[in-house]
Amino acid sequence: MSDLYRCLPAVDRVLDHLGKEPALSLVPRPLLKDLVNTFLELRRKDIAAGRITDARELAEERLYVDMQAFVRAGVAPRFRRVLNATGVVVHTNLGRSLLAREAVQAVNEACAHYSNLEFDLRTGKRGSRYSHVEELLRRITGAEAALVVNNNAAAVLLTLETLASGQEVIISRGQLVEIGGSFRIPDVMAKSGAVLREVGATNRTHLYDYEQAVNENTGALMRVHTSNFRVIGFTKDVSLVELRNLADHHHLPVIEDLGSGALVRLSGLDGEPLVQEVVRDGADVVTFSGDKVLGGPQAGIIVGRTEYVERIKRNPMNRAMRIDKMTLAALEATLRLCLDPEQARQAVPTLRMISTPFETLKSRAGRLARLLRTELGESAVVGTRKDESRVGGGAFPEKGLPTVLVEVTPCSCSVDALRDALLHVDPPLVGRVERGALCLDPRTLEGEEFALVAKAIKAALIGPDSEFSF
Repeated sequence: MSDLYRCLPAVDRVLDHLGKEPALSLVPRPLLKDLVNTFLELRRKDIAAGRITDARELAEERLYVDMQAFVRAGVAPRFRRVLNATGVVVHTNLGRSLLAREAVQAVNEACAHYSNLEFDLRTGKRGSRYSHVEELLRRITGAEAALVVNNNAAAVLLTLETLASGQEVIISRGQLVEIGGSFRIPDVMAKSGAVLREVGATNRTHLYDYEQAVNENTGALMRVHTSNFRVIGFTKDVSLVELRNLADHHHLPVIEDLGSGALVRLSGLDGEPLVQEVVRDGADVVTFSGDKVLGGPQAGIIVGRTEYVERIKRNPMNRAMRIDKMTLAALEATLRLCLDPEQARQAVPTLRMISTPFETLKSRAGRLARLLRTELGESAVVGTRKDESRVGGGAFPEKGLPTVLVEVTPCSCSVDALRDALLHVDPPLVGRVERGALCLDPRTLEGEEFALVAKAIKAALIGPDSEFSF
């Protein structure tokens, strides 16, 4: 056993060897040293446990190959690119909406150079960061004023704290939704200082429920669009127009939380009102997300009447929730595209993926299947079948998008083992496991990613890294 320990190289010698690798030459030496020490310690444990008994297993040519793979995995960024083959377009766990090319370029400019973030180029004096997007939001939605914060939960919290702290906010019981991460409307309302006054039943709420609840302590009437679920059957809801009339009678503001706010109509998908329609129907304040079906960066957008939005802007909490320059740049570029709905449907990835015709997906699935059959050979059976994609992000929960899946059934391992192995390739690939096969949906894969998909699956099934156990 002592002879085996002596086969392990000195750390400095290993570092000198790894330093010659172009991919590792810029890695900080302290990090490399830590990884090398960890690797060598694992090998010592293998010797002590009797898992390594032959000196040939510690030969330099073999040891360095294993070590390079271990070190590359150790220095890889923790936040990294993932191939999304799930067919869920706005995938909450995989980064939600992809940015349009124009938005990516805008972010690069904002990061690489100084900018007029809070500098008015007309006057040469301090300006407002919100001015870069407020005019665009007013133009698209028809609202009098606009404000952007870091996400929609913040937008709701800030709005309620400003307009109704210490007062009652009346809301239908059927609209007390829970959003991602177990955040619930009642909890957000409680943190704002507003007092929840729920009315009606889970499935039916009438105008008289609101009328009977209004009193001298009422601060606002609120509607929450149930974008992530639907109540069907024996149901009744109060329209925004009806609520607007009641609010006018009592001089109260109407707050509408859309959650997932759409600016562009998508063919075949109904049930999700456009922000501009809600503004037109009389909401005083509308809140919605920037990174769902709008197709932009994570942001919480507030639009509405000037008297209310200006009050929200002056709230000291606003500074804690403001967006940074990268978000601002990406949002402005996305909103510019939304000025022309047809252009937005082509240029904004989220909108383009949702709108992709079935025949196009069928053709792309066929192309991907042919590529996989060529690359995987007898290691897997590849086929196609019709199924459905999902919008995701809590939008259109009852609407499936017709698609064609590519099914990969491995011949030498279980599909669960293949799914797990694909999480450790570069870049990782995430698909769906259904009917004993790995299912890949071309809706959420760009054409140029097909080669990466084939490489990933091949590496997971028969690739050179499959023999190493790190």
